[in-house]
Amino acid sequence: MFRRVSRLLLSFVMLMAGAVVGLGATAGTAHADSCYSWNRTLSQGSSGSDVTQLQIRVAGWVTSGERLSYDGQYGARTAAAVKKFQSAYGLAADGVAGPATFSKIYALQDADCTPVHFTYAELNKCNSDWSGGAVSAATAKSNALKTMWKLEAMRHALGDVPITISSGFRSRACNSAVGGSSTSRHLYGDAADLTGSPSFCRLAQQARTHGFSEILGPGYPGHNDHTHVAFDPSPYWSAPNCGI
Repeated sequence: MFRRVSRLLLSFVMLMAGAVVGLGATAGTAHADSCYSWNRTLSQGSSGSDVTQLQIRVAGWVTSGERLSYDGQYGARTAAAVKKFQSAYGLAADGVAGPATFSKIYALQDADCTPVHFTYAELNKCNSDWSGGAVSAATAKSNALKTMWKLEAMRHALGDVPITISSGFRSRACNSAVGGSSTSRHLYGDAADLTGSPSFCRLAQQARTHGFSEILGPGYPGHNDHTHVAFDPSPYWSAPNCGI
């Protein structure tokens, strides 16, 4: 009887130990996500499409005037952006993208890969298929996604204050209807006009540290009632009333 009880107790202890080991084996693994999942830790020297996907999500965490390339190469700038992202969300800031970093990204994105606080509909109030702009519909939509992730970073840096988008992608017809410039970045899908609160100047000032190479705001002709942010191959900032 004693031996039987002893064997039962030993079996129970081994079963519990196995359960603990099992938990330990999975605790560091980020869960799969319906949008995109990473299956390896990324750090300086890594390359590939998974690095590009990471860059899209951390491109808004750069220093003033910097832009992060979506080149699939995990260099010093990508590591620095990851480190700022980690610090902003209370993670260990080591510049290495592992399970904890990916888990936070999963929590910040919806099933269509947009950040939780922005939608494709907000970035396209012109048409339903992203056509008619200066680039293909697929490129315009891809550019809008990159812009949304920069805005998500900016929103968080502002204290998670909602940001209102009054205009995003425009086809040539939509752009002409509102009197937009023929070279407007809205035609490329990477521009957003911001209104509401915070103030236009606060938005323009904050945008400088979130990867936007084009910032137009109060004091710039036609921009006293909103702040415009975009990606432009030729960087240009002008919001004279805001000290920019």
